[in-house]
Amino acid sequence: MKTNIRVKIDKGQYRDKVYACWLGKNIGGTMGAPYEGKKQTFDIKGYATEAGAPLPNDDLDLQLVWLHAVEKLGINAIKASTLGEFWLSFIPPHWNEYGIGKANMKRGLIPPLSGDYNNDWQHSNGAWIRTEIWACLAPACPRMAAEFSVEDAKVDHGSGEGTYAAAFVAAMQSAAFVISDLRKCIEIGLSVIPETCRMYDSIKFTMECYDKGIAPMETRNLIQQRNSDIGDGWFEAPSNVSYAILGLLYGEGDFKKSMILAINCGDDTDCTGATVGATLGIMGGTAAIPKDWQAHIGDDIVTISINRGNACRNVPATCTELTDRVMAQAPHILFAASAPTLLTDGDVCVPEDIADVMLGECKLSPIAGGIEPYSMSFDFAFLRAEVVLDRAPDISPEEEIKVNITCYAKVDALDRAQYDLTMRWWLPDGFSVRGKQTVCLPNTSSHRDPLGRCYLEFTLKAGETVAPVSRCVLEIVGEGRITPMYIPIVLLG
Repeated sequence: MKTNIRVKIDKGQYRDKVYACWLGKNIGGTMGAPYEGKKQTFDIKGYATEAGAPLPNDDLDLQLVWLHAVEKLGINAIKASTLGEFWLSFIPPHWNEYGIGKANMKRGLIPPLSGDYNNDWQHSNGAWIRTEIWACLAPACPRMAAEFSVEDAKVDHGSGEGTYAAAFVAAMQSAAFVISDLRKCIEIGLSVIPETCRMYDSIKFTMECYDKGIAPMETRNLIQQRNSDIGDGWFEAPSNVSYAILGLLYGEGDFKKSMILAINCGDDTDCTGATVGATLGIMGGTAAIPKDWQAHIGDDIVTISINRGNACRNVPATCTELTDRVMAQAPHILFAASAPTLLTDGDVCVPEDIADVMLGECKLSPIAGGIEPYSMSFDFAFLRAEVVLDRAPDISPEEEIKVNITCYAKVDALDRAQYDLTMRWWLPDGFSVRGKQTVCLPNTSSHRDPLGRCYLEFTLKAGETVAPVSRCVLEIVGEGRITPMYIPIVLLG
């Protein structure tokens, strides 16, 4: 029996909000699509598309693939490297960061390194547009939703602003399941990202402009100017997420006004409109969705960026089906994560101070606060390893590169034993290595390290010749455990 439950959500209310989320996503994506990528502001009044069906949108498509991953593997398998494999199998487009992330993975670079290396688009919009699946699977669990969104974003954005943007939006939307105060939801979203990042600065600036009574389009121009040094100020996450927040703030709860304001800001209009629609759908349920706008697009989902061959042919075809399949997964995910949210049959409980509780938890440990450039993560049975290179993974003959590894004991998974770890490197011809061969991984009660971790530092040196791709593999064996662990370090000649 779970004892940490603090929020109880009626299943009927939950379903209504999830369904409204996908309807709002479809409405915003369809309404904003005709203006995508244009730098000027607009003065739209509503749809420019013919009635009868939504337009296809990768914002929603990719989330269908993530649902497929959850259904097939379970939530505990959802890591950046796992989602990377699904990228390679089921997502054909090579647009911008999508293509760079996939190309890097095909070279052998593991996320988040795949999103950092040679990536001029890591501050762009590809990740924060696909957060709703994580928010819906983790309702009223903003930090949990942010964790999943960060794993997702690492693949094609690495340590960039695009990853911080995803964490912010996912946390804000998760909180919106039980908090109707938009400002509090925004503050919770901000609490999961570092105050030093551009994403944080841009959202706070947007809120300040709204509070000062600056006109919406003037605020839009100020936001764009503030971020003009990132990607020439276009198709970058800090501004575009801020345009969505601008719509939400200045729209003051009105669905149509909010979405039109966001789209009128220009730039990545299908993304800003879709995020506004999904967020207001979560917050207000189907009652918040205008009936005429809903009727304009109906219930269907039209895909554009999914390889529907093989297993992924069974992705949901309608918002109704997508809602039902999310609902089928959510109780298991909440239980597996020991989440403080319970879906019930009519028993509702939302503490009055829930916003303050969520804010305090997220501030205590910002989930997106420590993503190192040129890093990788590996999750094994009884330990987790974080790997950081001291520079980009390029290497020339006779060059050296440092590899720093921190191993963390997974005491919740197995036990609190202390292990001796033995290291062995498997290296390409001509390569050599300096570093420890054995190290102790303490338990969490150790006076030497109460966090249960140990540090490893190696220096890899190339020989007189270097292949285009060199795979160095560190084998770690925990004495007394049966599972050898392998960490591949791919270096590019």
